[in-house]
Amino acid sequence: MTRSLVRIVRLLHSSSGKLRMDLLENAKKSAAYKAVDEYVHNNSAIGIGSGSTIIYAVQRLAERVVEEELNVICVPTSFQSRQLILDNHLTLGDLETHPHLYSAIDGADEVDKDLNLIKGGGGCLLQEKVVASCTNRFVVIADYTKNSVKLGEKYKKGIPIEVVPMAYVPVKRKIEDTYGGTAKIRMAIAKAGPVITDNGNFILDWHFPDVDPNSWKRINMELSSIPGVVETGLFTDMAETVFFGMPDGTVQERSIYD
Repeated sequence: MTRSLVRIVRLLHSSSGKLRMDLLENAKKSAAYKAVDEYVHNNSAIGIGSGSTIIYAVQRLAERVVEEELNVICVPTSFQSRQLILDNHLTLGDLETHPHLYSAIDGADEVDKDLNLIKGGGGCLLQEKVVASCTNRFVVIADYTKNSVKLGEKYKKGIPIEVVPMAYVPVKRKIEDTYGGTAKIRMAIAKAGPVITDNGNFILDWHFPDVDPNSWKRINMELSSIPGVVETGLFTDMAETVFFGMPDGTVQERSIYD
């Protein structure tokens, strides 16, 4: 292969990669904008989740606050979402003063056909689940790559489980002995040692074997009852609506009412 041909192949590969990223970002934006337009109302408190798709949701919310002079209180699920709220000059709130939220908007790592979710790839699962539990309108925004028939079909990083540091070894053994698979402590990238959550805990990522999709609610309850487990990244019976952004900019909606 000549040098010129090699250069052309590389350019084509680079262009296709950029196109795919552009489609993904456009999909995230479409889902986020639709959720904010439909689930944010004046004089309300809403939960603001974490992750890359939430960035677009906060941007859209900031636009609406200015354009429509909305009075909206934003309750964050993580340090990241708190900073997004402040950077976009939105009103920061908390669950002490707003224990009931009109809605909560958050992302997901994977969504199955029954609206079971895997969350916590970014390590914020505990606060995300607490905030989501404070509303009857938990809305999930995601791009089309997060839409699966069953959990584990596309997301291969496992189910995050937040544990207190002293208990991670017995919890790991209990999970592996009871359910199979492997539960690995999540290691940090830019520091030595494990990832530390916003709450000072460790995360085990459980790479589970083939599981009956109808058993996730039971498994989540059993995992949560293990001493040392703080919270799981399994969100069952929580999402009301999921908006999937598609490559062409349209949005597919799935709801518990479908």
